[in-house]
Amino acid sequence: MDTSFFVAWMEEIATAVQAQRDHLTQLDAAIGDADHGSNLDRGFGEVRRALADSPPETPGSALLLAGSTLIRKVGGASGPLYGTAFRQMGKSLGDVPDVSLAELSTALDAALAGVQKLGAAVEGDKTMVDALAPAVRALAQAVQEGAKPEDALSAVAAAAQEGARATIPLQARKGRASYLGSRSAGHEDPGAASTALVLSALRTAGFRTW
Repeated sequence: MDTSFFVAWMEEIATAVQAQRDHLTQLDAAIGDADHGSNLDRGFGEVRRALADSPPETPGSALLLAGSTLIRKVGGASGPLYGTAFRQMGKSLGDVPDVSLAELSTALDAALAGVQKLGAAVEGDKTMVDALAPAVRALAQAVQEGAKPEDALSAVAAAAQEGARATIPLQARKGRASYLGSRSAGHEDPGAASTALVLSALRTAGFRTW
């Protein structure tokens, strides 16, 4: 996976988020500030422009630029959280020109660690961690089993989607949704839903690149 792969991933995210903007906003309206979809749509649109204006030379620099752009351009919690995730991935990859599945797995694990440190969230808190953590485990397992790249990324996307759906019955313990107490149960967490979109976009980028 070279630089063009990671740029393609960001493009796929921007397209997916734009298409699902209203859905993400509706999810957020139920238990949050009703701005998750619009914030992410604006943010990844800015990422797309930043990558076009300053073409990165390595996968790591692509992710660092994406993360920094999200931190600067997106308000609320989603900008810092997604920005941290991508920046941690970029730092993990360093200056390598091509990324193996094992390196991607290590980078995604670094993203999870960064998100958890910033948000102080664990699985079961009804946050993006509930989608990201199982995806990290799925990729680590796929690497261990020697899975083909396309199968590995499909497992990542499926694990994230399942994790997002599993937030529906949970009571939120972090963020604005936690203020609702038991009323937060019965709704899918918007951060987990957008994380599933981001990781589905990773799979799509792989299918279109390979």
